[in-house]
Amino acid sequence: MPEHEVRTALLELLAELGTVTATEAAGRLGYSSGLCSFHLRQLARYGHIEEVPVTGGRARPWRLRQAEPPAADASGEGFGQLARGLEDESYRRWLAQRDRAPDEWRRDEAFSAVVYLTPEELGAVAAAVRQALAPYQDREQQPAARPAAARPVALIARLFPLLPGSAGDEGMEGEEG
Repeated sequence: MPEHEVRTALLELLAELGTVTATEAAGRLGYSSGLCSFHLRQLARYGHIEEVPVTGGRARPWRLRQAEPPAADASGEGFGQLARGLEDESYRRWLAQRDRAPDEWRRDEAFSAVVYLTPEELGAVAAAVRQALAPYQDREQQPAARPAAARPVALIARLFPLLPGSAGDEGMEGEEG
């Protein structure tokens, strides 16, 4: 599964169709129109898409930007930066608005850890996280599979080596292991 499934699907759909509204995207992709609308606005905010000028009606079509922003390069790093920005923004919004959530939803399970791993172990940890989430992934496109109390929850995992000079790391160069 792509790391940012909804945004990737929306960008691919726009590349295929040229223009799309949130309602059209929802119908084609199987997501809610609200979810598509949110991600379309975020993609626009970061300069990847833009609204198509319309002369009447309530339709709000979107298209890929005519000139791709410089941050989006062939390596995909531009999309990675976009994704991290959207994740960070979503978390800031949660922190600012969590007092409006029902009591049972007012906590988050944010945590971080520094562990010493080999490259192979790093891959195994990532695979274990993906495997732990696998039983819940069908709920995105199959609303009937969701328990009544289920709500969308963001899970953001970033596994990366701490390079020399990083907090909690004595450095990689010259270490024996």
